Amino acid sequence: MSMLASVLHAAQEVAPHAAETEKVNPILPAMNEIVWGAISFLVLLFFMVKKGFPAVKKGMDARAEKIRASLAEADKAKDEADTILEEYRRKLADASTEAARIIEAARQDADRVRQELRKQAETEVAEIRERATADINAHVERVKANLRTEVARLTIELAEKVVERNLDRATNMALIESFIEQASRQPAGS
Repeated sequence: MSMLASVLHAAQEVAPHAAETEKVNPILPAMNEIVWGAISFLVLLFFMVKKGFPAVKKGMDARAEKIRASLAEADKAKDEADTILEEYRRKLADASTEAARIIEAARQDADRVRQELRKQAETEVAEIRERATADINAHVERVKANLRTEVARLTIELAEKVVERNLDRATNMALIESFIEQASRQPAGS
């Protein structure tokens, strides 16, 4: 209850002052409040100018410098990327040129190999022809030798027959022609 008593006591003391407050403008503060408010504002303004603004300015300058550094780094990265892109394009062009050169070299090599194979085939054909010609010539020579042997044998037989019969010249010629005709009808080597 003591609290209730103190509130009532305070209300009684305020009641005589209420009449005085009615004379005071409720919108305008008292003069001492304006003076203390102005002094407080100036002290706060002084500390803000001396301590707060430099700290805020330093922070803003640091942030601006960080942004400038980031922009410079981004520009540097962009320049490096452009350089890498240009180098990549140059290497790609070089690779394309090299591929075209390799394809052309392969084409020339293929032409050269084809010509060499053609020459080699022509040489082999010439060698085969020469061997065939040599084989044919050797066969002809064998046939001629066989023919000579056969003619010699037949001549000897004919001579034996002529010697067995001692005939006149006309009979000998007729006998030789008959024997040659008979020999030409028989196959060689029989």
